[in-house]
Amino acid sequence: MKKLVVFGNVLKKMVKMRVMVPAEDVDLSAVKYEPETIQAPHLMGLVFKLFVRILETRVLGSLIVSYLKKQNKMVEMLQNTVIPEAPMFKPEFPPQEPEHGVVVLKENGIPEDRVESALKCLPHYDPASRGNVEPASSFQYWKIRDYAHAYRSGLVTPSTVAEHIIPVIKEFSSKKPPAPLLISFDAEEVRKQAAASTQRFEEGKPLSILDGIFMAIKDDIDCFPHPSKGASTWMHEFRSVNEDSVCVSKLRSCGVIFLGKANMHEFGMGTTGNNPNYGTTRNPHAPERYTGGSSSGPAAIVASGLCSAALGTDGGGSIRIPSSLCGVVGLKSTYGRTDMKG
Repeated sequence: MKKLVVFGNVLKKMVKMRVMVPAEDVDLSAVKYEPETIQAPHLMGLVFKLFVRILETRVLGSLIVSYLKKQNKMVEMLQNTVIPEAPMFKPEFPPQEPEHGVVVLKENGIPEDRVESALKCLPHYDPASRGNVEPASSFQYWKIRDYAHAYRSGLVTPSTVAEHIIPVIKEFSSKKPPAPLLISFDAEEVRKQAAASTQRFEEGKPLSILDGIFMAIKDDIDCFPHPSKGASTWMHEFRSVNEDSVCVSKLRSCGVIFLGKANMHEFGMGTTGNNPNYGTTRNPHAPERYTGGSSSGPAAIVASGLCSAALGTDGGGSIRIPSSLCGVVGLKSTYGRTDMKG
């Protein structure tokens, strides 16, 4: 046994370990960049599309990925790398210690009940405050609670709101140059959802405070029957959408009306929101400016006043950047907090 241990230690010393120096100890003046040769195919156009299709196959795709990893010694490189620093952030979900003053909702509760519980945490709603518009601006955003009050008071119906929103959505798409807020939009589907919500209010049976609230869904989140293209021209050809994502499903059970799939930076690979495939969504406050990205459509449609809320995704600022540039509130949920299915 001792001989085996000694032999193992000798072997470990023979392997060249790569130590990642802590950031504060790095001497940039002495750093010399040495490019490494990577064995990978250089592809473009139709050949690239064909290669992606092959990669997405179960057997052949996994074999190709394994071969490329082996050629570039990726596994060995990770195994022989030492990182002396502790991780910057360790997510804890659910939290180990209850936070002071935070209302904890049931994790697996019915979405409608969870919305009702969250509503109790908000300050009292005063509909009279709607008339107090500051002289500096004649425009006033309608919030979720404003719509909820209007529906329950009989001042307006979801169907009426839908007929005001639909022509505006079409107008944005027909601009020169086009600046579509939505990539996938079906006016009749919106009318159908609005009619069902209107009927629930007429019967006095709204599903929740979110019933009749119009929302847009970023194009990388599944929302049946719309395709999920990721703002590309071909992604939907390889991956069909047969059901809602988990987050969309929960919103639908609460009565939310989905306008369609919001524009975005293609595949989320950028922070401007620029999209050459469908046209770039422009900042509602200054049409000559970008919205920021990659959730450009969700931020713009809320900033334009057409929706009280929209759903985006955020890996490195894709919700927070466009919401900041468009003057609205963007929330990135805690790591691991949101179900990623779909």
